Amino acid sequence: MPNVREAGRPARRCATLVAALLLALVPFGAGAPGTAAARAAPAADAAWTASAVPAPTGALPVGVRTAHLRDTSRRDPWNPDRYRELALSLWYPALPSRAPRASYVTARESALILRFHRVEGVPADLLARFRVHARTAPPPLPAPARGLPLVLLSPGFALPRSSLTGLAEELASRGYAVAAVDHAYEAPAISHPDGRVTGCLACRRHPEGARVAATRAADLRFVRERLLRSPGAVGLPRLDPSRVAVVGHSMGGAAAFEALRTDAGFAAAANLDGTVHTAGRSPVDRPFLLLGAGEHGRPGADPTWQRAWRDLSGPRRWLSVRGAGHLSFTDYARLLERTGTAGEEVTLGAADAGRVTRELVVAFLDERLRRYGPRLDTAARQDPEVVTHGG
Repeated sequence: MPNVREAGRPARRCATLVAALLLALVPFGAGAPGTAAARAAPAADAAWTASAVPAPTGALPVGVRTAHLRDTSRRDPWNPDRYRELALSLWYPALPSRAPRASYVTARESALILRFHRVEGVPADLLARFRVHARTAPPPLPAPARGLPLVLLSPGFALPRSSLTGLAEELASRGYAVAAVDHAYEAPAISHPDGRVTGCLACRRHPEGARVAATRAADLRFVRERLLRSPGAVGLPRLDPSRVAVVGHSMGGAAAFEALRTDAGFAAAANLDGTVHTAGRSPVDRPFLLLGAGEHGRPGADPTWQRAWRDLSGPRRWLSVRGAGHLSFTDYARLLERTGTAGEEVTLGAADAGRVTRELVVAFLDERLRRYGPRLDTAARQDPEVVTHGG
């Protein structure tokens, strides 16, 4: 299993929790594939969909498409025989549509994710049976003349981009274009247009966190440039190049910090419970949000956050959420809660953790990209679970 350290804990701990939550997806009473209980699973799966990924609360319908980009200027650090390739999920405000709701992942991806986390005795296509709320590839809602703000999402190490679906749909329902990035060879299953489905080569190489963060920051820069150059080519509406942000969970949060530190093309960034592997190198003069689990309220719990805080010379916020755990900021929190395997330190209900995450991230982006006023501090004060640090 990967040993990149994220948010002060080994990624192995994260993988163990993921394995538990995947088992939680099996409907109660379901047995091994081929049993009567397993054959009855689809009806139970349908009932589970809404609780696994909460419905977005914004006023706009949401569409989703996939895209694949190839950066021929870089060889992949984990597979030097190939150029760097990136798989994207693109969420956007859409025209009303009766197109089918999208699948959480593909059947092949489901099988490989289950195998990676050593989950046995369940249907291989289990995760593919779930539907999200976004419709598959409807026409985008026409954008205003200025274009939509764009948010890039980067998931945790060894986690798929689908783990941030709830946040992506929420943002799109509120008028943002969103691109979630699967960084090549850093997730258990990434599908490519030529039929390949690649696995997590980086997990076997045990890379240094700073190297992964820097690689991902280059990925995010490339994605931003390609999407801004020709959004229509991938089915997105007009985008505003002056309003692009990065939000990342765990290793994705480290990448968000590195992207903001090294690239003036990003207007703001947020780190959801991720160790900052490149803190202490140079100041960051644009808005940055540190949003962490409850342990980030304890002095010295993660020294990298203290170093990052000193690096932030622009607008900055450091918030922790009482009772939240490392996966509380992802879709997986609700699934862990069902099994009771979220950990003793996790006392905040998954529904509340998801709500707080979405409210704070939306408030931060509304404040910094849309100039709606001091939304983040107001949202933080309204949630008793949220604690402000750093002065």
